[in-house]
Amino acid sequence: MSRTMSKKQLLVGLAAAGVLGVGIAAPTVAFAEESATPTAGVSSEADQGTDRQQQRADRQNEFAEALAKELGVDTDKVTAALEKVREQHRPTGDRPERPSPQDRQEKLAERLAQAVKDGKLTQEQADAITKAVEAGVFPGPAGRGHHGGPEGTPGK
Repeated sequence: MSRTMSKKQLLVGLAAAGVLGVGIAAPTVAFAEESATPTAGVSSEADQGTDRQQQRADRQNEFAEALAKELGVDTDKVTAALEKVREQHRPTGDRPERPSPQDRQEKLAERLAQAVKDGKLTQEQADAITKAVEAGVFPGPAGRGHHGGPEGTPGK
């Protein structure tokens, strides 16, 4: 049973393909034109940081105004209350200090010794884990690999 495609089906298929092509191409061309538009000047990182701070401040002001309107309160009161809450939730520097790499290795050695004692690991496995940590296979300050502290940057 062979089935031939009628001219009508062929035209409908081609029209659908054309609409799909235009639907994909139009946003791509528009995006390319936007990104190709030269800017008035190259802004430095400091300018971008200032712009971001300004944008954040603007968003916060808009939020405070909307909240004040919703609550039926003066905008200045809402802004002051939000600032007070932000201050109360800022980190105070009372964070516990991170353990030193030596402390971390001692704790690891204790946990590995307990695992060997409990029969969860053999001594050879525990030694292999300790070697891997010292060689930097695991990330972190003790492992001196990947993402853990000042020595965690590649090439150091």
